Amino acid sequence: MENSKNGLSKRIQSFGFAFKGICELVKSEPNARIHLIATIAAIAAGFLLKISSTEWCVALIAIALVWAAEAFNTVIERLSDHLFPEYHETARIVKDVSAGAVLISAVAALVCGLIIFLPKILSA
Repeated sequence: MENSKNGLSKRIQSFGFAFKGICELVKSEPNARIHLIATIAAIAAGFLLKISSTEWCVALIAIALVWAAEAFNTVIERLSDHLFPEYHETARIVKDVSAGAVLISAVAALVCGLIIFLPKILSA
């Protein structure tokens, strides 16, 4: 029984670490703050425009994809900067590609948002 309590405690603690990581992401990354504003706007629009449950699923997956890409990009950039304090061409490529992944996910999220919200806005 003691191992079970210890395991649960560790799981709860890991959620705390994850939440601290998300807070650090928002605090330290200007683009994450832009994503936060876009997330709040999309969720508010979803409630105001009464999107369907399927549309909610698409919107939330798109939002999560952008946040995950931004988090991975931040980790990749910080690790690259730590490993290569001086300019290094490979580090530049790695950082550019990871930033490109964020851009791809953000554009896809924007297109999903337009597909979901634009018809509702135009018909209002």
